[in-house]
Amino acid sequence: MHPKHVRRLKAALGVLVFSAVILGATACGPLGSDSETVTPSGTGLYPKLATYPDIPVIEDVQYGTAGGEPLLLDVCLPNTDGRTDVGQDPDALKPRASVVSIHGGSWARGDKSNVNWRSVCQWLASEGFVAVSVNYRLAPSSVFPAQIQDVREAVRWLRADAQVERFNLDPTLVGAFGGSAGGNLAALLGTSGTGPLDEGIRLAAVAELSGPIDLTDDGRELGGLTDAFEQVQLDFLGCDSLATCPNARAASPLYHVDESDPPFFVGHSTTELIPLAQSEAFVEALREEGIEVEFVTVEGSLHSIAILDAAMRDRIADFLHRELTSEVPGVVPGVVPEAEG
Repeated sequence: MHPKHVRRLKAALGVLVFSAVILGATACGPLGSDSETVTPSGTGLYPKLATYPDIPVIEDVQYGTAGGEPLLLDVCLPNTDGRTDVGQDPDALKPRASVVSIHGGSWARGDKSNVNWRSVCQWLASEGFVAVSVNYRLAPSSVFPAQIQDVREAVRWLRADAQVERFNLDPTLVGAFGGSAGGNLAALLGTSGTGPLDEGIRLAAVAELSGPIDLTDDGRELGGLTDAFEQVQLDFLGCDSLATCPNARAASPLYHVDESDPPFFVGHSTTELIPLAQSEAFVEALREEGIEVEFVTVEGSLHSIAILDAAMRDRIADFLHRELTSEVPGVVPGVVPEAEG
């Protein structure tokens, strides 16, 4: 069977499996005014997604400099089975979409090469995207806006001619994926700026899980923020109090939503560390501006990429494939054309 047909069959089966665990979806799907609530399969990221031995990784590529220190990322490439042109002129290859993967860790720890976030990068590449897993400056030694400045620089780096040529990229199709603190940065990246989604720091699609969305004093009451996580936010923002913190609003995606934003996928557990009300408020704000949002809530307390079971991975992959597409002709690298007859 042709790989494209396999992918479509996989997507269809994924939807059927996912639908089988819906607890109470209304007649409106996840793109409508309601969300879907699902139960996790219990086989999430750990250790299901631990290794993708066939996905090559280029480690420690410098994408910028901050404070005299290099900013590094890893590039995860779709497996081409050793083929670059599948019997075609290399100039005819179809450019690939890219996804910036942003790790979590309370903005204060974590790393692109952590086994779980390495697996996220390789999973995205296994879906056909050129995925880049970025490191960014960490709190408390670097406070906001250092982190968002760094991930914006990664987007600019991806769109530069050198990377477009080296990795056969479509610079108009850049997305982002993040979880927890990385979800905050992915959402903030997606709501940054205005205008076309195919240039500068703009994104064509964002998928985020368990992201803190309102870091202001008002957000503290949005679902009930724990004292411990409030201190995490203060360390990130470089403030002593949310009520008097000038960075709090700037670091909150909720206050940057406008009608020019890209489509979003938002996933969140019902009783986890970050209150579900944070994502609910974000989804409501996006939909009020006419932004398409796929919103999935997961029963239980699993946080961030821990909810990436097979069904959730398929759902996010389908979202990214739907939004990061192009009508530019060409041969998809690594895909052998189906024989005729």
